[in-house]
Amino acid sequence: MSRDEVKTAIKELLDNTPEQVLQEVYDYLKSVQGKSESSVSLSQNLRTILSEDKELLERLAK
Repeated sequence: MSRDEVKTAIKELLDNTPEQVLQEVYDYLKSVQGKSESSVSLSQNLRTILSEDKELLERLAK
């Protein structure tokens, strides 16, 4: 998808998104402003690891 196609698709999705989620999306977009691509990629990878291994991390914490 081109950048314009992605932006249009996002706008369409946002029209049907609950307000609380909109705030989370806004906060995330603000947090990545001005960050390098590698920094954003690292954050995404960490978030994926944490979400995929949530149960394991909870067991280790006990």
